Formats: sequence, C-alpha cells, structure tokens
Amino acid sequence: MSVAKSRIAALAALAAVTLPAASLAGATAAQAAPVRAVPGYQTWQADVEQAVAPVIPWLQNRLGEGVEKPAIVLDIDNTALETYYHASRANGPVLNVARWAEEHGVAVLFVTARTSSASARQQLEDAGYPVDAVCTRDHGESKGEGKARCREELTGDGYTITANIGNRSTDFEGGYFEKGFKLPDYNGQLS
Repeated sequence: MSVAKSRIAALAALAAVTLPAASLAGATAAQAAPVRAVPGYQTWQADVEQAVAPVIPWLQNRLGEGVEKPAIVLDIDNTALETYYHASRANGPVLNVARWAEEHGVAVLFVTARTSSASARQQLEDAGYPVDAVCTRDHGESKGEGKARCREELTGDGYTITANIGNRSTDFEGGYFEKGFKLPDYNGQLS
C-alpha cells in the first residue's frame, strides 16, 4: 500500500471512531441548552436604563390626562434594589424614576414576593426610596398570585397604577395596572 493510501486509510479509521463521538457530544450539547452567564454590572445598568427610559414620558402623559391618585408599582429584588450585584443598594435608573414620581405627586408603591413588609420598607428607605406602601406575598401564595392580590388591594385603596416595573413575568401576572415596564432578568437568572 502506498504512503498516501495508508494515510487516507488511517484518517478514515480515525474519522470512523471520532465522528460518532462528536455526534454524541453534539447531541448532548444540543439537548442541554447552553446557560449564558449573567452579564457584568455595566451591561445590566445599560439594559435597565433602556427598559425604564419610557417610564417618565408615560407618566407625564398620564398626569396630563388628569389620572386620579396616580401610582407606580415597583418590584424590589433586582428591580428597585441591585440584589444580585450589590445587596441592599438602590438600582440607580429605577431610583431616578421613583424620585421623579414622588416629586410629581405619583405614589411610589412596592409589591414583592418577600413576606416581611417591615424589613423590606426599612431596606428601601435606607437605599433612598420614597415609600408610600409595601405589599408582600402571603405565606402559601405563589409569587404571581401574591403580586396580583397586592395590586388589586392597592387599586381598591383608590390608586391608579399607571406604571408597573419589574424584572420577572410574575411581576405582571393578574393585571391591575395600566402599563408594564420589564427590566432584564436574563432568562430567569436574576430573580
């Protein structure tokens, strides 16, 4: 056998062994979707800024229409507070919206999956937020159920929730708000 033919035979034998293994590895990788890393802090802040950019113009429009007892609802973890990146620190772009709201007579309400309103209120006030009310999830409620119940109770108190800001789908389940503004959660990695 010539040298060229023996190289081809060797490559063919190698391919016969490695191709099935590569195919299995490919199938395994395809079945388990790759988990993308949570982006760095600066990227997250840019994404948050983009998500909340339309909130103040929306509120200005609603105030111009004379909405009664206007309010915004904020989720706490990874929305109002930078829980993933810096525990207990205010999320700057969201804090700016909350301060603008307070300055323009819009109530700042918090709806959270947490179960303790006293500790949540203290943490929010320490971070610089104006806090008109905090509503927490009851034990045994799902996150979505608790948040919907809270918004229903707040509208029952006469508030018109003009903007609802959160980072998870459960922040928007069940209605009782006019417009939702979703912050990034990167496929559920920021809960």
